[in-house]
This record gives sequence, C-alpha cells and structure tokens, in this order.
Amino acid sequence: MTDEAVTDLRLAERRRKRGVSLEQISQTTKIGMRALRAIEAGEFQKLPGGVYSTSYIRQYAKAIGVDESQILAIYHSCMGIKPEPEDVSEPAAEARRGLVSRVLRRTSTVFGF
Repeated sequence: MTDEAVTDLRLAERRRKRGVSLEQISQTTKIGMRALRAIEAGEFQKLPGGVYSTSYIRQYAKAIGVDESQILAIYHSCMGIKPEPEDVSEPAAEARRGLVSRVLRRTSTVFGF
C-alpha cells in the first residue's frame, strides 16, 4: 500500500465531519501536531517509531471514529513491518490453564499433597 491508501481513507475529511480539530486531538491525546499531520498525510516515517507510532495511530483513529485496524494495516504495509500477532485467544488460554490444573492435581496426588 502507499500513501494513496491513506488518502483513500480521507482521514482529515472524516475528522472534520466529526467536528474535531487536530488541536483538540492533540490536547486530548498529548500527541504533537506534527505527528497528527503525518498520520493524516500517510507520512508514517515522520512518526517516532515502534510502539509510539502504533499508539499514536490507535489514539488518532479512536478520536475520529475510524477503525484503527485500517490505518494500522496501511502503516504496517508502508513501513514494511510485519504486524504483531494478536493476544492469545481466550479458548487457547483456557486450554493452557486447564492443562496446568491437571498437571498440578496429578502431581499433588502422586506426592500426597
């Protein structure tokens, strides 16, 4: 994806339709104006990088009511970043907890606890 993908999202237009200024977003999120302008323009290389960039993008998206995954997908593509996998799903986490419980029960039975 390119900067054109960000243009297709019309972020500035969506923000204006919601009646929110960049200054308001900056005050609420404590994100600098330069970074907010960079997000709207798709100039992600101007963001500080790492978790700061993704945090800024998420906060901006929430402020204007846009699905953050859309902007993050463009960000990851433009920056050549492989997105981090999402947290372990609840069923998988439950299965692991169940396994640990079974091991502890069996261990306590063997050792007489």
